[in-house]
Amino acid sequence: MSMASESPAGSDELITVDGLVDTDRYQMGGRDLPPGDARHAAYWRAVETARRGLRSNGCALLKEFVTPAAVRLLNGEIAAAKPRTHFSSQVINPYFHTEVNPEFSDDHAVNTFTERSSGFIPGDAWPAICAMDTLFRAPAVCRLLADCLEIDELHCYDDPLAGLTANILDPGQQFPWHFDTNDFAVTVLVQPADEGGLFEYAPAVRSADDEGFEAVGSLLRGGRDGVHTLDLQPGDLQIFRGRYSLHRVTRVAASSQPRHAAIFAYTHQPGVIGRVVRTRQLFGRILPEHEEAERRRVREDDLLD
Repeated sequence: MSMASESPAGSDELITVDGLVDTDRYQMGGRDLPPGDARHAAYWRAVETARRGLRSNGCALLKEFVTPAAVRLLNGEIAAAKPRTHFSSQVINPYFHTEVNPEFSDDHAVNTFTERSSGFIPGDAWPAICAMDTLFRAPAVCRLLADCLEIDELHCYDDPLAGLTANILDPGQQFPWHFDTNDFAVTVLVQPADEGGLFEYAPAVRSADDEGFEAVGSLLRGGRDGVHTLDLQPGDLQIFRGRYSLHRVTRVAASSQPRHAAIFAYTHQPGVIGRVVRTRQLFGRILPEHEEAERRRVREDDLLD
């Protein structure tokens, strides 16, 4: 385990990659070392493990990626920014729509709506120098994630609200079955719920040219075919392909502590900004950058969301 100082939140001693990541277990610079170096081998072992998970079911888990001291620091930053959380409660379908679509039957997946009650801390709530931002933007972390995803490079999501966020589930709240608009998401569990708040997913339920309505409908009716439940612990980093995999976070028990998760959003290309409708749903507002991006946007597929 890295010998990072357990200084109070805000200390520069922890706000480095070496202070935040378990660099003994995850050799961040190992990629560039000679193949005969043990650190090089350790790096690629971690990458290959992640690749197998992503290839087989669209999910990779880097256990204890963030050190315990850094988890406490991240949670302190989330607690400090929590007053700026945008909490909302909506009844949505898996595509984040809120209105009945008359083209489909009443019992169709498109017209099946579930309560979403959760909050997001926006990207402009974080101080300029903080552990959340350091971990998000660290070139070594981006390089590791790109290697796990088997792509040439990653770019930090340029959205000023949705690039670096934290998802908050207070007692009694849930995030129901849904698909993501991005190809993949990167999260770090910071504070688990005492009861509930479990991440569940069904991989590859749909594809770019097939919505998979029958499978989606079965899951919405309570089916469990193909469902995986992750036993996430504080500090675990998850890479998840949520564009085609239906997923949710189960309801946090009324007697539980809140569930806090850091969300680090990356894109294949630089300069990407989120969609206006989804941004308003999650953050309650948009910025001029979102309006300009919407005017220039080109869809990459014809999926419902």
